[in-house]
Amino acid sequence: MPAEEFYFYTKGMSVGYGGVPLIRHIELKVRRGEILTLIGPNGAGKTTILRSIIRQLSLIGGAVYLDGRDIRDFTGNELARKLSVVLTERARPELMTCEDVVSTGRYPYTGRFGLLNKEDRKLVRESMELVHIQELKDRDFRQTSDGQKQRVMLARALCQQPEVLVLDEPTSYLDIRYKLEFLSVIQKMAKERKLTVIMSLHELDLAERISDQIACVRGDCIDRFGVPEEIFSGGYIPTLYGITAGAYDELTGSLELEKVSGAPEIFVIAGCGLGTPVFRRLRRERVPFAAGILWKNDLDYPAAKALAARLITEKPFRLFSEKKLKEAKELMVCCNRVICAPGLEGELSGEMASGLRKLIQYAKEQHKLY
Repeated sequence: MPAEEFYFYTKGMSVGYGGVPLIRHIELKVRRGEILTLIGPNGAGKTTILRSIIRQLSLIGGAVYLDGRDIRDFTGNELARKLSVVLTERARPELMTCEDVVSTGRYPYTGRFGLLNKEDRKLVRESMELVHIQELKDRDFRQTSDGQKQRVMLARALCQQPEVLVLDEPTSYLDIRYKLEFLSVIQKMAKERKLTVIMSLHELDLAERISDQIACVRGDCIDRFGVPEEIFSGGYIPTLYGITAGAYDELTGSLELEKVSGAPEIFVIAGCGLGTPVFRRLRRERVPFAAGILWKNDLDYPAAKALAARLITEKPFRLFSEKKLKEAKELMVCCNRVICAPGLEGELSGEMASGLRKLIQYAKEQHKLY
């Protein structure tokens, strides 16, 4: 599809500092109402790209187009009505309440005296309600937490009624509740108001869930550009981030530390996702362990694959073979003890669970089950 059919796109964009390119030939494109997320290692240049898009930095080459116009052709006020920005740098307004800060989002519309009318104040109130900061209305902005400041700045950006919202690591100062609320608001605005969002994120699991398009910044270029299903597959993410220790699971988005090497001291009977806390506890205690038998589609499989010194698996939806059962029993004998994941026995009903029941019974017979 020709780039011109997108609401926002770049052509041959090169960015950097002092005339020296850091990232070259950047080709980004996103439709109205879509979310484009930049991911990549620290220092890769994500912020540099965003600052160049919003004209804080001059382009070294190429062009940025918004609604069919070169972004350099917009006046400052025109651009402020089209595009709003929330950066990671901390704003430090003096003697302003949170409501005052949010109200500054209306300045592109108020004229030289900055006087708000009834409609402007309504938009300020609605923007604060959207990000749940009504209770901060009269609080001195400087006396709020970093997370609260971030939500105030988002309300300010939304109050501006932009067509494009640019966000640099917007969830960096938010706890898990507000990360989810923040991104839910962004996604809702994108879909309901056709707001185009361009942002950078460090949380890969959130980027995968919220984005329509993802651009991967690596080296001096955009290494990959596509939908999340294309980016988070084929073992690409460890390559993008140069992961050499630990493991990243593309299906679940989970990260695990390096496994403890050595002969297994404990055998863990797991399944249904109940074994993962046991695996992680043993890893914290630096105890090498074995696990099994796990179907490869079991919730425990990603963590077991990353953390177990030995792992016995079976193909999904298969009864455990006698060969696998024998291997597991022999491994149990070599271990000092056996742990059955808490709550697992209560989940073992039906023919498919017969193999796990046999393993538990064998561990009891060997007086190794703890």
